[in-house]
Amino acid sequence: MARRDRTDLTEAILESICDGVFTVDADWRISSFNRAAERITGIRREEAIGQPCSEVFRCSLCENHCALRETLHSNKPIVQREGFIIRADGQQVPISISTAVLRDASGRFLGGAETFRDLSDVEALRQALHGQFRIGDLVSRSPRMQPLFELLPTIAASRATVLIEGETGTGKELLARAIHGSGSAADAPFVAINCGALPDNLLESELFGYKKGAFTGALQDKPGRLHRAGQGTLFLDEIGEISPALQVRLLRVLQERQFEPLGATDSEPLQARIIAATHRDLAALVAAGRFRQDLFYRIHVVNLKLPPLRDRLEDIPLLVDHFITRFNRLQKRHIQGCRPTALAALVSHDWPGNVRELENVIERAFVLCQGDWIERRHLPAPLAPTPQTGTAEPAGNASALRQLNAEHERQTLLAALQQHGYNRQATAAALGIHKTTLYRKIQALGLELPAIDGRRRS
Repeated sequence: MARRDRTDLTEAILESICDGVFTVDADWRISSFNRAAERITGIRREEAIGQPCSEVFRCSLCENHCALRETLHSNKPIVQREGFIIRADGQQVPISISTAVLRDASGRFLGGAETFRDLSDVEALRQALHGQFRIGDLVSRSPRMQPLFELLPTIAASRATVLIEGETGTGKELLARAIHGSGSAADAPFVAINCGALPDNLLESELFGYKKGAFTGALQDKPGRLHRAGQGTLFLDEIGEISPALQVRLLRVLQERQFEPLGATDSEPLQARIIAATHRDLAALVAAGRFRQDLFYRIHVVNLKLPPLRDRLEDIPLLVDHFITRFNRLQKRHIQGCRPTALAALVSHDWPGNVRELENVIERAFVLCQGDWIERRHLPAPLAPTPQTGTAEPAGNASALRQLNAEHERQTLLAALQQHGYNRQATAAALGIHKTTLYRKIQALGLELPAIDGRRRS
């Protein structure tokens, strides 16, 4: 085949694919720009050719994590690194990027090539899937959490006092914020105070506030948190730690729906909703005479119990994805996820510190991880033992991880099928897989679908 014919064939292939493709020369100027690149970026080929790639391909990775520059320096390709670009019309488009070095037949360096895929549909599906497992910053797919998720909209619509019980680190404040954010007073303040972190006198002044001259050093009025919460929510964390004397004052506030700042002569109305939380067994404290029974009944109108993380291990992959996404955004990193061995180690841990401990473990891994994937060696010693302490994985790790991955895939496929009205072809396209692969996965996972021929649906 003649050189001109080969060139024409290459151009025809580039023009026919759905992914955007452009190449740069040794001076970082765009030398080719296919039709899909025009469509995704909103920039015409005539405007792109000859321009510096950073002025045309305005990507979130360009400044500090340019994939093409990394490839040219390391001589190693980048595969499907995610980021976003800003189109010519200002719209932000999520993409995945792959790169390669261009050389001629003799090995002489010619420049670089970058392909990029529009992930708008995938991102929309990802958001839809996350929405099914998320309320505010509270994420879960565990059957143990689903009754709570189902109750939450009804609870949020009321103004009833709520008591949240759960071990330290299970996310009690996240649940309180989710209740507040889902209610009609979402735009009003959410004010939190940890009752176990302050001595009695400071806690009292923080809650009730004080008037100028109420005590030595009170040089001006200070509104308390009962006042600052307004018509929003006051979250009393670790309410089981407050003293008997303060229990009496708080009981009166809840009974009369009004309070007096220290040194005041007039009462103020309590407008805020009260949500309390504790890691203690309040009923046992009542039986032991350490917590007032009448106050317990006042705050026990609606009782929610958050299960510990060890009882919902199926949430670990979802929580890991959630934390990785958050830390990527905060730290401007581009970590893709956890390697299977790292995820297996996370699943096998009993998590005495619950979700907060998992969050700290992922944050630590971000400090140590210099690549795109969190490895087992990036985890703390109890999760990644050294040769001196032993390296054998528990026998159940691989099996537990397979079960979690299968359940994750099952939930993802079901949600995608439901979103597309069980249209198999549309679902496969949205997931970026072939429809025969989708059929095979449906069979392998034993999914029972409605007796509808999805292919005939629009």
